[in-house]
Amino acid sequence: MEKRVGNKIVLKVSGLGVRRGSTAILEGVDWTVRKGEHWIILGANGSGKTSLLSALTAYLTPTTGDIELLGHTYGQTNWPELRMKLGLVSSAIRQMMPDAETALMAVISGKYAMIDYWGRVTPADRARARRILRQIECTYLAERPWVFLSQGERQRVLIGRALMADPKVLILDEPCAGLDPAAREHFLQFIERLGQRSRGPSLILVTHHVEEIMPVFSHVLVLKKGRVVASDEKSGVLNSKTLTGAFGAPIRLRKSGDRYALTVAPSAKVVI
Repeated sequence: MEKRVGNKIVLKVSGLGVRRGSTAILEGVDWTVRKGEHWIILGANGSGKTSLLSALTAYLTPTTGDIELLGHTYGQTNWPELRMKLGLVSSAIRQMMPDAETALMAVISGKYAMIDYWGRVTPADRARARRILRQIECTYLAERPWVFLSQGERQRVLIGRALMADPKVLILDEPCAGLDPAAREHFLQFIERLGQRSRGPSLILVTHHVEEIMPVFSHVLVLKKGRVVASDEKSGVLNSKTLTGAFGAPIRLRKSGDRYALTVAPSAKVVI
């Protein structure tokens, strides 16, 4: 039985389906995120992770089902306003940032959901952005242009940009892609500290790699071919059997301390 970390439902997906022609991309997806929970979304390529994120952020219209954020149902409320409560950090956003934009301006632009913000910046905006830079441990980057930031620094700044709108849910879409092993570990430790903040948003981390699952993440959603394979507390979902079924290969999951690692059994030799 699911242990509820918080009582308030932040995000609820009910019977979600996405079809394109005769192809079911997502089917019958049910998922609930409560205040105080931090989730991992796992699945192989083609499992539906990207489509689910696109539906959550209203870039993909579901064929069936409902999505509720903070008690408001998509399609029945002011979506541009509601969208501000759901932050997204993805490679697509990272690639669109202007080279000359400073880290401070990149964070400020998040308040207005605009890349390369050209409007008036108030003293209050600057003060809040500087507080967020402190929160994401990037104060020293305030005036540094985007082109001179490392990949790890860019990911942190994009998180700061998302936090500028005070989201209740923060989605991190494969944020470690492109990071070297040391930078990845430093970034994951930062995510751990971010998730431990009592007033921070619910985190949703999308990944292929169990090594990226930090202790702060409490629940796991596993997808396969557009369907939910498992959705529960981390301890009840992360096991060799579930991952073997999800990835279609014999997987052995190991836990060392509070971190995970897996190995895939070699394929049988083919005699020619």
